Amino acid sequence: MTYRSSLLRLLDERGYIHQLTDAAGLDALAEKEVVTAYIGFDATAPSLHVGSLVQIMLLRRLQQAGHRPIVLMGGGTTKVGDPTGKDESRRLLTDADIAANIAGIRKVFERFLSFDDGPTGAVMVDNDEWLSELDYVPFLRDVGRHFTINRMLTFDSVRLRLDREQPLTFLEFNYMILQAYDFLELSRRLGCRAQLGGSDQWGNIVNGIELGRRIDGTELFGVTTPLITNADGSKMGKTARGAVWLNEEQLSAYDYWQFWRNVEDSNVGVFLRRFTDIPMEVVERLEALQGAEINDAKIALANAATAMLHGEEAAEAAAATAQTTFGEGGVGEDLPTLSVGDGINIAHALTQLGFTPSNKEAKRKIAEGAVRLDDELVSDPGLVVTSGKLSLGRKKHGLLVR
Repeated sequence: MTYRSSLLRLLDERGYIHQLTDAAGLDALAEKEVVTAYIGFDATAPSLHVGSLVQIMLLRRLQQAGHRPIVLMGGGTTKVGDPTGKDESRRLLTDADIAANIAGIRKVFERFLSFDDGPTGAVMVDNDEWLSELDYVPFLRDVGRHFTINRMLTFDSVRLRLDREQPLTFLEFNYMILQAYDFLELSRRLGCRAQLGGSDQWGNIVNGIELGRRIDGTELFGVTTPLITNADGSKMGKTARGAVWLNEEQLSAYDYWQFWRNVEDSNVGVFLRRFTDIPMEVVERLEALQGAEINDAKIALANAATAMLHGEEAAEAAAATAQTTFGEGGVGEDLPTLSVGDGINIAHALTQLGFTPSNKEAKRKIAEGAVRLDDELVSDPGLVVTSGKLSLGRKKHGLLVR
């Protein structure tokens, strides 16, 4: 389909569109007026990770195209837990935990969105404002009657959990009703007309659209993005060291830069389109590079993505450290550092730096000849070290200090 609105043309060009509930309707609406749209984020940790970045960038694109993004923080739904893709119930957090997490997450959004009082200024709201005020019996009567158990059991988020014979609590079963109600409330309070999300949220988005139509007669829309995976099928953003956090307190700018520098060749073009503001004509040139030249595209990706989150100075420092470490054989200032006191077993050092998931794996890497200390090959897994540059392969380097 050829889109007329600048919004859908931008989303299509950058590769964000997977499903649209009514492409023609949303296209026409976005062409004639400012569209307010939202994405929800639960506050289960003090930072989001890079797996949420495609949704953050989707809100950024919305604002870049002249529309208004709503960041919906799930202060209320975090107390329940989204069953989508989960095999077990979520740990319940206190109100203080959730408030602290929301404060940490807001710092990330302030890097990507402009929060102001203008017609396209981003808004952050917390669904606890209305969910905690609901009266249970009236809510069941007015909202619950629009949902059937039969249909809810067909959604992947529920069906797959039951197929794996994993328990699904009544608390979690209510999550999709609460998410649909969020859409209804945002429509009423802020004139929100569209919900955006990942492809796994399609059923929840459709629920909200239908609820708005049945109760208020409002025409609402939904957009989902494609799932991004690594070559092995795993979710983008998961590494041996764990989640790639967006807050610098959880992950340094240098490690963030390295994540993008080390992406698989097959994902470089996709990531340049979705995670940077690099102009499309430049993206097309970079994604066409082959062989060793693909590294130039990866460096451009790492620089642009890191600058957007951490600032230009942090991106330049990370690139300089990488050049010193990898290109010149030196020791960059921003490398991950481990304090080892009077000494540490080298296998333990590899694990504590996050280079290997276990000491057993660390010993296996040593036996394979993949570990070096100050560029000298290490063969003894029992070696105790007190300082130096520890390297695993060509891409993982860290500093050991007293």
